[in-house]
Amino acid sequence: MTNEKVRVGIIGCGGIANGKHMPALKKIANVEMAAFCDIIIEKAEKASAEFGAPGAKVYSDYKKLLEDDSIDAVHVCTPNRSHSFISVDALEAGKHVMCEKPMAINSVEAKKMLDAAERTGKILTIGYQNRQRTDAQFLKGESLAGTFGDIYYAKAIALRRRAVPTWGVFLNEYEQGGGPLIDIGTHSLDLTLWMMNNYKPKYCIGTAYHKLNNQTETGNAWGDWDPEKFTVEDSAFGFVVMENGATISVESSWALNYAYPNEATTVLCGTKAGGDMLNGVSINGIRQGRQFELKPDLSCGGVAFYDGNGGDDPSYREALQWIQAITDGTPVCVQPEQAFCVTRILEGIYESAKTGAIYNF
Repeated sequence: MTNEKVRVGIIGCGGIANGKHMPALKKIANVEMAAFCDIIIEKAEKASAEFGAPGAKVYSDYKKLLEDDSIDAVHVCTPNRSHSFISVDALEAGKHVMCEKPMAINSVEAKKMLDAAERTGKILTIGYQNRQRTDAQFLKGESLAGTFGDIYYAKAIALRRRAVPTWGVFLNEYEQGGGPLIDIGTHSLDLTLWMMNNYKPKYCIGTAYHKLNNQTETGNAWGDWDPEKFTVEDSAFGFVVMENGATISVESSWALNYAYPNEATTVLCGTKAGGDMLNGVSINGIRQGRQFELKPDLSCGGVAFYDGNGGDDPSYREALQWIQAITDGTPVCVQPEQAFCVTRILEGIYESAKTGAIYNF
């Protein structure tokens, strides 16, 4: 650390940086956003004007930003394909790295990030902010307490009915590596593995569909998509078997004729009880020979002076926990090895969908 404040550089000043990373960092008193980079320089300039510390610098080449020795950490908020090489370069330049999800476009690229973090001794984490939601924290607490026993079946659900992102490079398979599975399925799978504390997949089988992306009257939340540009899957599904025999069903879609959309949720089935996030948090089981369902009230929260600025915003919680890891040496919530496992499973589902065969890890 160069001074009392953590000096952060933002690489990629698009939607996720403006919607999540920069607003969250702005709420943290000991953070200075001191540098901004985007290949479209006007985006970096706009971000600097809105979020930057006095004297913040602007770049169109991220390597120039990394040459600044006063920068302690960077947030990588670029399209998926560039996550790996930018993160590796940043780690090698002596910066701590918060990389937006997914970790990388495939497991080979993700492994490069793991190796670079180990080689440099710098902190690496991945932006799975849904772990910081109140419902996720409650369910995780119950899992740690042994409420569910041995969780042997789970569902990772990321189903949208008609909510295809039509901006940026979301529909570009080359830049993103896929569609809803790698975009929102990654959040649900991360939550599920985290709840289970199980990161050892054995094999999987997957399917990916291009059934609706050629339609023109779409009813899409963000306006009709362009079928010519919609090169990724509109939905994908996987069945994963872990080394200990547990199974996970993965469901993801941007467009699906399904009346009950639910995103970034998990269902857990254990030997002692079950739990889910389908309609608020619910825990079910047997007591005194009777079936029961417990629905905790998570609306009251804490008190403002204790929770601090940011309250229940999971993006703020993620950013605060990340900055504390840098300043205090506390472990990051999302360990890079965990994110690596998510990437391996996503890759396995995609590969199985292409070959029609079981994918062995």
